[in-house]
Amino acid sequence: MSDQRPYDLVIGDRGYSSWSLRGWLLLEAFGLPVRCHRAQLYTEELSTLLQDYAPARLAPTLRTPDGTVIFETLAIAEELASRHPEAGLWPSAPRARAAARSLAAEMHAGFSALRSHCPMNLRVSYVDCGPPDPVLADLARLETIWAWARDTTGAQGPWLCGAYSAADAFFAPIAARIAGYNLPVGPAAMEYVAAHLAHPAFRRWRAMGLVDGPDQPFYRRDWPQRPWPGPQPLHAQPVPGTEAENAACPYSGRPVTHVLALQGRRFGFCNAFCRDKTAADPEAWPAFMALVNAA
Repeated sequence: MSDQRPYDLVIGDRGYSSWSLRGWLLLEAFGLPVRCHRAQLYTEELSTLLQDYAPARLAPTLRTPDGTVIFETLAIAEELASRHPEAGLWPSAPRARAAARSLAAEMHAGFSALRSHCPMNLRVSYVDCGPPDPVLADLARLETIWAWARDTTGAQGPWLCGAYSAADAFFAPIAARIAGYNLPVGPAAMEYVAAHLAHPAFRRWRAMGLVDGPDQPFYRRDWPQRPWPGPQPLHAQPVPGTEAENAACPYSGRPVTHVLALQGRRFGFCNAFCRDKTAADPEAWPAFMALVNAA
């Protein structure tokens, strides 16, 4: 039986760190337990935190339950697949598995123009970012390999190689960039982007990213904004006081100290982050929605 002790994952700001998103999805989307250790980007926090993860120097970095440190997302994907073959990180069919690995490898190494012009920012969506020719070339390449993957693997659902795989986790930040910068892609590619925006694990990460520390000036652009094109969350908001329908936090089981209001009802949590990530997108959190629907 696979070891179900939690992994420790070093991440950066959830709203901005695209590589951290990939690393987290490789665990969260496949049901593998993880404890996150967050460091704010552009501060000394990351280098300080990584002192306990030598020789790693970037986020994400993973430490396995047996103490092994892994510090590249491709290596993280392969090691998790080896340790948890039942989780399905890679497709089981050889042709689909080869395609998925090719896609992840190209994403890991390529698309530098797109990355540079459109750094991931899950907190906004712009009307237009004026993508230059190198970015348009990256988008064309994405459409080519996404179509190739579907043709090669015969995928019928929303994902590239059949069921959701590590390859899709690698492209999640690209989907966020296409959505966030309103980049021009065709209908098939846009359907793939929409699948990412609606994916439960992605929604949870973005909800946390919306409230995960202050805005980072590096990512600010003076372009007109539009509403985020993904699923629209239920309206919830933090409220003062500790009076709530529930006495214990739906996530930790600890006593209520912070409260949000949803549809005229009050629900409590054990800290501000639990409350605020839930208020950002209530339907992204199954434990919370079970509480809502239990009444």
